[in-house]
Amino acid sequence: MHLIEIDQITKSFADTRALDDVSFYIDENEFITLLGPSGCGKTTLLRILGGFEHPDSGNVRLAGVDVLKVPAYDRLVNTVFQHYALFPHLNVYDNVAFGLKMKKLKDSDIREKVMHALKMVRLENFAERRIQPLSGGQKQRVAIARAIVNEPKVLLLDEPLAALDLKLRQDMQYELKELQRNLGITFIYVTHDQEEALTMSDTIVVMNDGKILQIGTPVDIYNEPKTKFVAHFIGESNIIPAVMNADFDVSFEGQSFQCVDAGFADNQPVSVVIRPEDITLKKRPGKINGIVDAITFKGVHYEIIVYVNDKEYVIHSIHPQKVGAKVSLHFEPEAIHVMHDV
Repeated sequence: MHLIEIDQITKSFADTRALDDVSFYIDENEFITLLGPSGCGKTTLLRILGGFEHPDSGNVRLAGVDVLKVPAYDRLVNTVFQHYALFPHLNVYDNVAFGLKMKKLKDSDIREKVMHALKMVRLENFAERRIQPLSGGQKQRVAIARAIVNEPKVLLLDEPLAALDLKLRQDMQYELKELQRNLGITFIYVTHDQEEALTMSDTIVVMNDGKILQIGTPVDIYNEPKTKFVAHFIGESNIIPAVMNADFDVSFEGQSFQCVDAGFADNQPVSVVIRPEDITLKKRPGKINGIVDAITFKGVHYEIIVYVNDKEYVIHSIHPQKVGAKVSLHFEPEAIHVMHDV
């Protein structure tokens, strides 16, 4: 039995369909990310799981129990909000202890649980600190400690790193993944940041316009996108119109190439996806030739724009090129991903 089963969830706000017949499952101890642009429905789905919204139709089961009939405060779920929602008049200890005090636990039990939670987020020496002077990363950890101190089966995180600067956000990504491993509970994480999703997730659910477009591991989502939207949204892609001549044989830019895909009809129109890092530039002529139009230094690589038959290709390389140089594009059959032309 899966830990969470989401079955045909639909939700509308006025004339806008926020979720459109959404179904998938989540396993125990999984770090799953709902990924998509603003307005795709990911936060609405998270709020339904947390008990802050109710769907128009469909079912949600947690460990076999229909949680739509269970009030938010009785669900084995806790939420970490984007803006933390900490109490500014309470210190760190009292913020984390708030839910336990509401349950009227013994003071000794509360202290043991709070200090354990603070130790998990490396804030055990901050118990008496006030909230306001804390850094963004420290406030984030307090919010997480307050959520995990109640020992939920599921932790919901709604873009919790969005307000942090780049370096701190990257540090917190690794901390969250390590925390999830140590806690052994399920994390459901909402973000529009592809790097966050690829870095932390066991499973990514890509959403747009209230629908699920693809579910898979970070490697599957990146290397085997099923639609043009997924290919564009997850990293950078060169998407080229093509024709599948036969199994393992595809044509584009007037040339035929070996590939690793099969199962399409002969002479079927398709799209080919080639990632920028999978293209090598050479100065001698090849099957695909173009002119370097622009080059930008990105730190770990150069981003090179090459025009081929009035079409723009993006290439990531550690080797710079001169603008105006004539180059040819080279890639292995494994770098060519063929998908249906949708």
